[in-house]
Order: sequence, then structure tokens, then C-alpha cells
Amino acid sequence: MRVLWVLFVCVSVESVGAESVEDRYWPKWRGISDSGSNPSGRYAIRWTGDSNLEWKLALPGKGCSTPIVLGRQIILTTPLDGQDAVISVDWKGEISWQTTVGKERKGRHHNGSGSNPSPATDGRGIYVYFKSGNLAGLDLEGRVKWRVNLQRRFGRDSLYWDIGTSPVLAGRFVVVAVMHDREGYLAAFEKSTGNLAWKVDRTYATPVEGDHSYATPLAVKHRGREAVLVWGAEKLTAHDLTDGETLWSCGGFNPDRRKNWVAVASPVVAEDVAVVPYGRGAKLAGIRLGGSGDVTQTHRLWEMDDVGSFVPTPAAANGLVYVLRDRGEVAAVAPLTGEVVWKEQLPQHRASYYASPVVAGSKIYAAREDGVIMVASLGPEFRILAENNVGERMIASPVPVDGFLLLRGEKHLFCVKTEE
Repeated sequence: MRVLWVLFVCVSVESVGAESVEDRYWPKWRGISDSGSNPSGRYAIRWTGDSNLEWKLALPGKGCSTPIVLGRQIILTTPLDGQDAVISVDWKGEISWQTTVGKERKGRHHNGSGSNPSPATDGRGIYVYFKSGNLAGLDLEGRVKWRVNLQRRFGRDSLYWDIGTSPVLAGRFVVVAVMHDREGYLAAFEKSTGNLAWKVDRTYATPVEGDHSYATPLAVKHRGREAVLVWGAEKLTAHDLTDGETLWSCGGFNPDRRKNWVAVASPVVAEDVAVVPYGRGAKLAGIRLGGSGDVTQTHRLWEMDDVGSFVPTPAAANGLVYVLRDRGEVAAVAPLTGEVVWKEQLPQHRASYYASPVVAGSKIYAAREDGVIMVASLGPEFRILAENNVGERMIASPVPVDGFLLLRGEKHLFCVKTEE
């Protein structure tokens, strides 16, 4: 399958051939390589009202998950009549099917919902997770193959806010990390049956709220074998995919034992370095992947306390990591050295950035919580190109694919077409 990238993007079936539609693929929250970037293609810079809008679809409920794309399907999670639901939307902006998987547990934060985690697909099935604890595997027609409720099985979560971690697909497993008050674990379920393959403890003693994590794990390689990288409870750990065994761990993220240093933003991997935001948006660290046992002293390459992100997860592209801070500062960081190549500021506003940025071609797209999407050029110099207001709150990340942008707002899914 020829792979094209997807970002909250929509495509007109009339403007492209069926083969191109089939090839569209954005299988998880941060895209194919978990980088939050699409290195090629042209994408809209400006859109206002109905200008450059291919379609706009009313959604059945408030959800904050980023959609994924599998060929002709745009898949997202949402509440539906008090139930956790999965819906499939075609490229004309029409719902193809919708499926419920269990009772909804509503969001608590005004920027949250019970449908925060994004779906994931391996091209053969669709896997979803919700604040309720409902974890389910569906076929591509929306039929439920299996479901399990993690909270009924392993205990209710005690997070202060709404679950944010998305399921991760690796090998034959769907893996979920659950980290909350004095209790954390990592669990792997068979994608085909939903049977529990393994569950390992991931509990570390921390100051208040330090063991809470909303971050999403990453599938990585360790000495040629598949592993899962997990951030939270003031540790970055790598786990063997076969049994969940901890291969290595890196600490040192809170030497002063500060309270409420919860993990929200996820790491991004570039040049075999995990770039980890921590310290409630004040700090950033680069951890070289690999090793065994405690690698805190040997693999911690750099750290800084003047760049970081609390909520948005960084994007990686062009050999750099792009960090969007909650108040609109953008920094380009070299992953191997921690050098700040440049720092810039998006227009300041009382609204913050909750969505994670995406890089599409040579531009960065950053969605502010009030529904304004900033577009800026990354080279040869940083330049703000446009401010686009969709008119409703936006927490999900944009998705770029094949010249179209998908934008999931609080009430609608928007498809923005490429400028002619």
C-alpha cells in the first residue's frame, strides 16, 4: 500500500481517483511514525466561513479525540446517546456506520470528554478506549469483535481529570497504560480475541499527582525486537512486547520532589532520542533509547528548563523537534544535543493551546482551545501565515492528508480543501 499522510484532513472524492482515496492512511493519534508530521503535500493556509471548506459534519456528542484515517474511512470516537461510540465517516462527509461499545462516563474538565483517547488501526481492525474503561476491538465494518472494561476488571481510575492515553498497537497486541494514584500498570490484549496476554505493575512512589499520567505510549524497537515506551510517574521505561518486562528505565525527572508534576504531553522520538516534556511545561529532556537496567546516568543526553510543554505533544520533522508551549511559544530543538535552533511566539491570547501541533509540508498547524488554528511557515524562516477560526472549541489535533485537513471541533468535523 502506498502510504499518504493524514492530519485532520478531508478529501473530495470528485477531485481524486478511487485508488488515491484507498491509499490514505493516518492510523493513530500522531500518524504513521508517531511524529505528528506529514513531510509532503500542499495544504490550505487560509479558510474562513465556507471558504475552502469541503464539508462540515455535525457530530453526535462532545469528544476530544483526534480522528484516524484508513482509506475511505475517517474514524473517530464520540459519545452517542449516553454510550461510548465509534463512527466511520466517508470522504463526502457522511456517516457510514456507528457502533456503541458500552455506557459513557462523561468528561470532567471543560476541555475534556469521555472520548479523549484516539482510535488506532492496523488496517485489519479498529481499536478504541474510553474514560469509562471500555476497551474494544472492531472489524472494519464497525462490528464489535470483543470488549473489556479495564476499570471493572482492574479497578476504577483515580485520575484528577479525564483519561487521555490512547491504545497502542504493537505486534499482535493492543497495549494500554493506566497510571494513577499509587497504582499503575501496563496491559496487553490479543488484537484478535481481546484476551489478556500480560499485565505488569508500573507503580512508582512519587509526590502528590506525580504518578498520574495522561501520556500515550510509543511502539519502538529495542535491539531489533519490539518494545513499548512508557512515560509517567517520573520514569521513562521500555518494556519487552512479549511479556511486559522492563528492559530499561530512566529517572531523574523530579529531583526536588515537587508536587503535582503530572505527565500530560507524550514524548516524541527523533534520531533515536526520546524528547520528554515534563515539569508542568517548564522542562524538556533528551533520553537516548536503549541500554538495560537504570540508564539515568548513561542515557540522559541533555535537559533544559527554559523550553517545555505541559499539554501539547511535540512534533518531529526535518531533523528537529517542534515544541508548542501552552501559551503559544514555538521552539525548534535539535534532538541529539538539545540545542534550541530558534524560538518564536504565536500571537498571544487568553486562550491556551491544548491540541498537539502537526507539521505538514513546510508549515506547522497549531489549534488553540478557542477554535483558532494558527498556520506558520517553518522555513527558511518562521513566519505566521494565517489565523483561521472554525467558530467552536477545538482540543483535538489537526490531521493533514493528501492536501486536505481534517479538523475535529467540539461539535463538528471539518474538511478543509487545498487552495487552488
